[in-house]
Amino acid sequence: MGILQLLTQGDAVTRAVAAMLLAMSVASWMVILWKAWLLRRASGDVARSTAAFWRAPSLEQARAEVAAIDREALVLPLIAATSLPAAGTLAGAGELSQQLTRVLRDALHHVLDKLQFGQVLLATVGSTAPFVGLLGTVWGIYHALAGIAGEGQITIDRVAGPVGEALIMTAAGLAVAIPAVLAYNVFGRYIGRIESDLEGFARDLRELLAAGRGAQVA
Repeated sequence: MGILQLLTQGDAVTRAVAAMLLAMSVASWMVILWKAWLLRRASGDVARSTAAFWRAPSLEQARAEVAAIDREALVLPLIAATSLPAAGTLAGAGELSQQLTRVLRDALHHVLDKLQFGQVLLATVGSTAPFVGLLGTVWGIYHALAGIAGEGQITIDRVAGPVGEALIMTAAGLAVAIPAVLAYNVFGRYIGRIESDLEGFARDLRELLAAGRGAQVA
């Protein structure tokens, strides 16, 4: 009943803080569940896709075999980037190694942006939710003490209830922040590992094509 009493007896500021914490919690849990599915899938996807790529006899067949494994494989944008821009444009200017570096870098950034999506939200929720809860606590205690002072009598029974209800906001802020912080750290480790694997694949792919062996497998 403490939370219900806090919401029913609180003013607009208390309800606004509670609504903000609820919105932050819902948003962070949606991101946590989605990223947990995405990174779990991506961890195995990169290993299977790169193994299938290097087993293929040609670049076109490698692209087809990787797409057969997963049409949304993270290495597919890197493989597709090896189709260099047309000659006569600034994008197609320069040596082959420079062109490959440019297109693979852009493709890698696009893939990493997908993996990093939601990390900013988790970091923001993890760092701000405790302070939002603290704001609700401070305002609730002030509101409770102002009401008690207006009655002219201060006893433990009168103070304990309202102050305890106000402190619920602190617990709510921590309950919202802790899962976000834990998820941010865990997901960061997975993203770093996948990023390292993708960077290694992009570097190997660039060296393969830049060395001239790409003409033999294309």
